[in-house]
Parts: sequence; C-alpha cells; structure tokens
Amino acid sequence: MKEGQLILIVGALLAVALVASLLTDRLRVPGLIVFLAIGMLVGSDGTGWINFDDYELAKQAGVVGLALILFEGGLAIDHRDLRAVAKPSILLAIFGTMLTAAFTGLAAAVLLDLTLKEGLLVGSIVAGTDGAAVFAIMRGSTIRRRLAHTLEGEAGLNDPIAVLLVVAMIAFLTQPDYGAVDVAILFVEELVIGGVMGVAVGWLGAEGLRRANLASAGLYPVASLAIAALAYGGANTLHGSGFLAVFLAGVVLSARETPAQRTITTFHEGLAWVAQLGLFLTLGLLVSPAQLPEVALAGTLLAVLSSVVARPAAVVIVLGRMNFSFAERLVLGWAGLRGAVPIVLGTFPVIADVPGARDIFNIVFFAVVVSTVLQGATFEPFARWLGVTTNTRAVPAPLMETSAVRRLGAEVVQFAVKPDDAIVDLRVRDLMLPRDALLNLVVQNNTAIPPRGSTVIHAGDELHILVRQEAFADFEGLLKRWRTGPMVRPKSRPIGIRQATIFSTGPWRPADGDPSHPDSVGGTPVLEQIRTRRDEPGAVVILEDGRFAYTGRITAVGSPSDLQRAATRRLTLSKTDGERSWWQEVIGSISIGG
Repeated sequence: MKEGQLILIVGALLAVALVASLLTDRLRVPGLIVFLAIGMLVGSDGTGWINFDDYELAKQAGVVGLALILFEGGLAIDHRDLRAVAKPSILLAIFGTMLTAAFTGLAAAVLLDLTLKEGLLVGSIVAGTDGAAVFAIMRGSTIRRRLAHTLEGEAGLNDPIAVLLVVAMIAFLTQPDYGAVDVAILFVEELVIGGVMGVAVGWLGAEGLRRANLASAGLYPVASLAIAALAYGGANTLHGSGFLAVFLAGVVLSARETPAQRTITTFHEGLAWVAQLGLFLTLGLLVSPAQLPEVALAGTLLAVLSSVVARPAAVVIVLGRMNFSFAERLVLGWAGLRGAVPIVLGTFPVIADVPGARDIFNIVFFAVVVSTVLQGATFEPFARWLGVTTNTRAVPAPLMETSAVRRLGAEVVQFAVKPDDAIVDLRVRDLMLPRDALLNLVVQNNTAIPPRGSTVIHAGDELHILVRQEAFADFEGLLKRWRTGPMVRPKSRPIGIRQATIFSTGPWRPADGDPSHPDSVGGTPVLEQIRTRRDEPGAVVILEDGRFAYTGRITAVGSPSDLQRAATRRLTLSKTDGERSWWQEVIGSISIGG
C-alpha cells in the first residue's frame, strides 16, 4: 500500500468515526461499539482492506492508548472532587473489582465448562470498568455529582487492579509453583511503585511547567505528553503499575496551577479521542465475525451475569454502611461499563499461550459488546427512574477555565432548558438569581449571547451560571423550581424603615440556629441572605424590617453604615488572611446591598 493510499484510508476512517460519534451521542451508547464495528468491517472477514492478526502489536497499541486515555481522565478530574470520594472510589476499584472477578469467574466456570482457574481468568478479564467508556457517559449524564465523581475515580484506579488480576491468573495457569505470597508481593510492588512514581512525576512536571518559560503555547502540550510518558515508562520499568502512575500524574498535574492549563487539557482530550479510535479499530481487526456466532450464547450469558448480578452485588457488599442509598448503589452497580480494557486484557492469555485463549478472547469480546450496549443505552434512563439525577450535568463542560474558577471559590453550572421547564419564555430578570450567582452566558441556536435583564429564555437554550461554592447547595433548590415551578418572586425589601435603626452587637447564641444560614436574627426573620462565610460559620443578611446583620461568633445588627463601621474595626483587628478576606467581603456586600 502506497503512502497516499494509507493516508487516505486513515483520513476516511477518522471521518467515518466523527460521523459515528454524533450518532452514538444521540443514542447514548459509547463510541466503542461503532469503532469496533468499523474495525471488523475493514478487517479480513469484512472488506479485506486490512489483514491483521498480531496480538502482541494489538497489546502494545492497547497499552499506549489506555495510558493516554487514563492521563486525560486524570487531567479532567478535579483533585478536590476526587479527594471527596476517595474512600468509595478506592474500595470499589480494589475490592469491588476483585469481588466482581470472583463472582463472574465462578459463573464462567459453570457456564463455559472451564476449570476454576480458567473461569477466574475470564472473570478477571471482564471485571474492570473502562475509563474511556465511563468518562464519556459521565460527561453527558445528569446523575448526582458525587456518584459521577465516584465512578470516574474508580474507573481511573481499577485498571491497574484488573491488569494485576489477569497477570496473576495467567501465572497460576502457567507456573505450577506460583502462590498467594507471589500475588501479594506483585500487588504491593506494582501499586506502591506506581503510586509513588505517578505523584512524583506529576508534581515535578507541574513545577517544571510553572518555572519554564516555553517559547510557544503549543509546546506545553508536548511537555505534558512527556510527563505522561515518563510516568508510565518510569513506573513500568521499575516493575510498578504504569496505568496507576499515569492516571495519578494527570490528577496531580491538574491540581497545580500551570501555564496553558486549558490548552493542555483540550489537547489531551482530543488525543485521548484519537487513542480510543485507534485502539478500538485495532481490536476490531483482531476479531473474526464468522467466529462470533459460536460464542454468542456464552458471551451474552456472561455479559448479563457480570452486569446484572456480579457487579451490583460487589458494589452493595463493598460500600457496606457508607452513606449511599440503595438506589445510588444500584446505579453505581449498573455503571460498570466495559470497553477496551477487557478486550486488551483478553490478548494477554493469547500472548502467554494459555490453552483455549483464542476462544476466551472471542467470548470476552462478545460479552463486552453486549454489556456495553445494554448498560450504555439504559444507564441514564435507569438513573432517572431511580431518582438520582439532577437538573445539571454531572461533569459540566463550561466555556471557561474550570480550575481557575474553583480556586476562586466558585462553581460553574450548565443548565439545559427543556420545553416543559417553568422558566421557558421568562426574562433573565425573572429567574430570581440570588446575589451569589451570575448568569454569564446564554447559548441559543449554537450562538453565545451575553445575557441582559430583558433576554428571553427559550426551550433548547443552555445557561452558564457562576455560583459561589458556599451558596451552591441553596442554588440547587432554585434549579428545581426552574424545572417544575412555581416561579414566585420573593417578598420585596421594605423601604423607609431604616432611618430609626438601633445598632446592636454581641455573641451568636446557639439557640438562634445555624449562623451560616440564619432564619432570624434577634427575633427578626431574615428576608434575604447576601453572603455566606467560607472558612467558618457566618453570613451577611437583610432582615424583614430593613436592617442589615452579619452573623458568626460575633453578630451585629443595624443600618448599612453602622455595620460597615463595625466591620472596618474588625478588619483592623484581624490576624489571619481568612478573617481579613471575610470582613472585606462584609464591607463590600453591605455597600452593594444598601
């Protein structure tokens, strides 16, 4: 094949994959299915354009592709979100994967007439969730953010566990003297070395990017690609888990403030997409469609048992008494999407010359396709039916630098307006946005519109709202009213009562309730909350009688000028940055509110 023909075929495959990605987005099915189908179509049993049966090369392509996908997944996850769900994510990644492998392996041994070790090998191959599939589904999902972040954390962390389980089971089958002690040593060595290498390379890479003054912004993605390669290659060379290292390197790199951070993230998002395409096409080429009918029944039963029984049972057991409802556990169990990872792992036994390995590969391939279609297409409706979805995307894709916004104490909310929402045909001024939220962009008909008070909201619009983090919980209640109503404006602020106010101050009494969200101050109901303190309980509010108040360890009530003078005195006595920041905010907010 000449160079021009090769480039033409690659370009045609990329174009077809782009069109296919639009279709899969509408059907809510991971692009894996279409990309695998394209690989099978152009393979030896299809059009015959490409004759490919090199399992070793497929494994190498799979390793490179998965490393790029995991690195991009690490970059996309905010370290604060990951830290908040670290415990359930780690438990699911380690023990959830092990239990899923055990349950699936026992079923495989019975269904496929295999030995126990061979069945556990099959279970280990299909146990791990696929990072690319999970990340793709989460970015379009509206499930609760905590669940989405838990699944993303698990998907990034469980690939090393799945790899180690497969390697250990192959060793059990091919090495008579291999025992439990060897498995324990393998796990500790791989995870410790991989974890240390990933954190170290990510931190050093971030520091290097911060100190270097590269000649062009285009060089920063090149540097980040070098960081990914060093993390994976360094860990793998030292007999550690390269997959764990490259994922953690991405997490650490995204947690540090570096130049061209958005450019780096966007570059790796595109690179991960190309890696998925190349990886799935390669794996599709390995499969002979003519052999699939022979394993259709076994693959389907394996997929159903793994998805419907093994994975959900493992999730329920592993999460134990953790703060997840039964509905949330069911969704976490159903979200164990398979993808390229099990198929890549299916090449390991073939390369190791395990007896019957090619049949195992075909069975795993069919099972992965079935479970991906089944779970990918039904995940969002299932979560909605169980009531664990929200009014916003779980992983929003805002039109601004998310990490910078979060460092400044805010969140970006992306709200898609549906035809039956209560805010359809309302004007922006009637959305009842609180002081701690700002509508900064309206996307109408794929056009960005700077919102004004008179801008009318239409069905199909996408609203981008900036919300202070401490006010986000209260803001979610407003989002629900935007969906279902009623849209009733709050009572207007009283006018003409402030001239005879009496200033008073004193300590906050526990009997008065929560100073961060007071219902009343000194017996007077709160009309509107202007600000909420971040570092400790406290707030700035307007009372029903027109007076202002700030709450916290010290509470004061009076006119705006009285409270500004009191807050200025507090500012001069402040000893920490947090105190100074709060009193400056009090002074500014009272000035605006008054």
